[in-house]
Amino acid sequence: MAITIIGAGSWGSAVAWLLGNKGYDVRLWARDARLVEQFNSTHSNPRYLNDVVFPPNVIAYTSLEKAISHAEAVVLAMPSAAVRDMALRLAPYIGGGMPVLLLSKGVERESGMLLLDVLEQVLGGHDRLVVLSGPNHAEEVARGILSATVVASSSAATAGFFQDLLGTPVFRVYTSPDVTGVQLCGAAKNIVAIAVGASVGVGFGDNTTAMIMTRGLAEISRLVTCMGGDPLTCMGLAGMGDLIATCTSRHSRNRSFGLALAQGESLSDYEGQTHMVVEGALACIAVTDLARHHGVEMPIGSAVRRAVWDGVPLDDIVEELTGRPSKPEFY
Repeated sequence: MAITIIGAGSWGSAVAWLLGNKGYDVRLWARDARLVEQFNSTHSNPRYLNDVVFPPNVIAYTSLEKAISHAEAVVLAMPSAAVRDMALRLAPYIGGGMPVLLLSKGVERESGMLLLDVLEQVLGGHDRLVVLSGPNHAEEVARGILSATVVASSSAATAGFFQDLLGTPVFRVYTSPDVTGVQLCGAAKNIVAIAVGASVGVGFGDNTTAMIMTRGLAEISRLVTCMGGDPLTCMGLAGMGDLIATCTSRHSRNRSFGLALAQGESLSDYEGQTHMVVEGALACIAVTDLARHHGVEMPIGSAVRRAVWDGVPLDDIVEELTGRPSKPEFY
């Protein structure tokens, strides 16, 4: 079976490694011709996961048409802001029945749409679309370290297809029908991770980290429930599982950016140094706009937005958050 992966960043590359080691014919698309040339000559990704050796059945391409030719499934792994444009580029090559798996996490800023809805709008066929989310740092998945994830779709058959495609003894894949909850958890947990990183950066401790994570999860669950998702999803792999990994791991770029933010570093400086997109910095705009539209309170999400985009000092934000009146824990 031929599988095309669009996007050769760390996560797209990790999934390419995973599928390649299962024996599939994997085509990995990247726009950078130099990266493609080095990948094919060295069987490694010189920019991401450069110490991981890829099997020879993973081949990189710069041509979308060649990468997707005769593929039986497509995996999309790009920053959330690029999903619509890439879907428009892919539309001429993707047949109506081809299953599509989305690895990107976020909410489209301009429209407030969840990314799977963006794909449906451009590509059609909601039942062939699946989103994957969970505590899955690429650096560990690409080394065969035991991990688990969840794939969500309106179609149990399509979710089952990708469950079988991706699953291994060390990469356990669960299924869910809650596409709304899984997507919102995946987008919003990155915001909470920035807040945790910033709290550590200014000198707060483990108690503070635990507080931010649990209160952040309460914010996420309010939004998920309001938008028709299942609140239990927030306790699963896409919710609490991913929140733990993203808020506590040394591999987390969102947590790492929060640490840098506490030291006065700007978003553009951080992304320029790491060559990675901080999804939580974009999500804090789109998600809090969505929450405001639905009348959902997200004080931590709003605080991150003000710190990242409005330049409000962290000391002022801490004072505002700790000065809020106490409420029932669940409301």
